[in-house]
Amino acid sequence: MGEPLESLRAVCSALPEVTERLSHGEPTWFVRGRKTFVMFADQHHDDRLGFWCAAPPGVQEELIAADPVRYFRPPYVGHRGWLGVYLDVPVDWVEIGEIVQDAYRVVAPKRLVAELDAHRPSPPE
Repeated sequence: MGEPLESLRAVCSALPEVTERLSHGEPTWFVRGRKTFVMFADQHHDDRLGFWCAAPPGVQEELIAADPVRYFRPPYVGHRGWLGVYLDVPVDWVEIGEIVQDAYRVVAPKRLVAELDAHRPSPPE
């Protein structure tokens, strides 16, 4: 699994009250140990390395249409709007961080989203 998994683990684990455990044989990240927001996919379904994550409404369709080389509709959860992200292509980890934070925001309680926002740097004016 190597570097992409370690990089994804670092991004997910940096968020408030996130835990990791295996689910369906893959490393998976949960908010408060209950709500899944990211699941690693090590060639489990289509011989490609990537991850599946919760996504805000409309984002899955938008990203897949814009760049089907990087994004896909994952099995089982794609019908609920989840996004698949390939990690066997050149990866922009800043962009991955934004996608993971968006996934977190979809499932995390409002208090944890507020905590995340409080630690976010302000954009330059």
